[in-house]
Amino acid sequence: MATSFANRMVGAARLDRAVYEEVEADTGATGQALGVVALSSVATGIAFGGGLGGLVTGAVAGVLTWALWAALIYWIGARLLPEPQTRADWGELARTLGFAATPGILRVLAVIPGLAVIVVWITIVWTLITTVVAVRQALDYRSTPRAIGVCLIGWFVQTALLVLLGRLARPL
Repeated sequence: MATSFANRMVGAARLDRAVYEEVEADTGATGQALGVVALSSVATGIAFGGGLGGLVTGAVAGVLTWALWAALIYWIGARLLPEPQTRADWGELARTLGFAATPGILRVLAVIPGLAVIVVWITIVWTLITTVVAVRQALDYRSTPRAIGVCLIGWFVQTALLVLLGRLARPL
């Protein structure tokens, strides 16, 4: 089993189901998952030249989004669309989804001239794939299409909420 933080990150990026199962079961890994999310957020901020204020704001927003995403996926996957063997809680999803953010750390490479677009797209697609694996493992799904469906529903709900919040935040 991959027990170190770095080994867990590498395993998560490699789509190693055993690593996702290990992280899901290890209640002490929530801080590590938060660390992955923060590192990914900071890497993204560096890639897009956010400055110190942007890095801090991005890291805080990344952590809040991760916590809300885990709650949303928990609600959809464990409450609305569970399989018979589904047993999960928010923490299990938070840990696996946190480690699923590992490819985002590579966004820091987008600072290299000429690589920005390709690095961003590769890390987006890679993170989508790791997210599906994380959801499948945390929710004990046998069906990958169900995990994809939960992620898609979650994405649509999250997008709708963000659009609604954006409209509510506009001055009249």
